Amino acid sequence: MRGAVIKNILSFSVKCLAGFLAFCTAVNLYMYVTTKDYIYDDVSQVPERYTAIVPGAKVIGVNTVSHVFRDRIEAGVALYDAGKVQKILVSGDHGKQYYDEVNAAKTYINKMHHISKDDVFMDHAGFSTYETMYRAKEIFEVTDAVITTQDFHLIRSVYIARSLGIDAAGYASPEIDSFTTKTHASWAVREFFARVKDFFFTLIKPDPTYLGEVIPITASGTATWD
Repeated sequence: MRGAVIKNILSFSVKCLAGFLAFCTAVNLYMYVTTKDYIYDDVSQVPERYTAIVPGAKVIGVNTVSHVFRDRIEAGVALYDAGKVQKILVSGDHGKQYYDEVNAAKTYINKMHHISKDDVFMDHAGFSTYETMYRAKEIFEVTDAVITTQDFHLIRSVYIARSLGIDAAGYASPEIDSFTTKTHASWAVREFFARVKDFFFTLIKPDPTYLGEVIPITASGTATWD
């Protein structure tokens, strides 16, 4: 009797897991289908938009951007230099005194490129992809944008932005230094489930951690610098 109960529990658990994975797969396919026409890997093919949104990524130490973040920033600058965008909005985590993604990005841009301070905006409360896109729309009043991030991350980023009312396209950041197959695989697994989470977020539309005063992207980026 006990063996039969255990067998039934295991069978039910397997069916639940299979159903969950099937649902996750369906969400991933839906996001892919609805965003694939807005994603580009060639700067010359990217449509013109007013703003490049650069989602944050890990920084090392006080002000050194990781290779992931560097590639995203360089992609945004490439769009700016090509005349595809007029402003760059760098978003990231600046929730702790000694961890500051956006100022690390600002330091990198100032060191490596000559871009008008008026054209570079810092979003200090972009704690997640969803919050980055939500704040881009509500705080910076971004209405159209090109999102620059790695190809694994673009599907979710573009989907969130478009779901929140931004006319968004995506440009896959070229890898200046190639990442390993293992790294790409870990990204893919994480994204598989992150897309499901943000699918529900775009339905519920919870407020981000912080909102605050509106700073139009059409104004000067220096208002966001500290």
